[in-house]
Amino acid sequence: MTQQWLPAFAYLAIAASASAIMIIAGLILRVKAKVDEPSKYDTYECGEEPDGNTWIRFHPRYYVVALVFVLFDAEAAFVLPWALNLRELGQFAILEMFLFLAVLMVGWLYAVRKGAIQWQ
Repeated sequence: MTQQWLPAFAYLAIAASASAIMIIAGLILRVKAKVDEPSKYDTYECGEEPDGNTWIRFHPRYYVVALVFVLFDAEAAFVLPWALNLRELGQFAILEMFLFLAVLMVGWLYAVRKGAIQWQ
């Protein structure tokens, strides 16, 4: 083993031992309630009493709409710095951004055609 790998292994050993020590200390020093309150197992809804059964199933369409929202939100995170630095980036960056947006639009059109983002 060469000398250049020694610091990396030392850091790895320190990180592993520190995390193991914290987990063991947390298990030993954990706080336990003296009395097990029944309200501990109630569902909490922003301080309101829950109406009806709280374990309901959501339609997968809600998750698809949320994923599409996250996708286009992340797209905005890429487009804004590009737009702010457009003069310095040049014409190649314009072509790259149009390619990026085209790929996103193909995905969006696919979702629209499949009816994944139609609200019913």
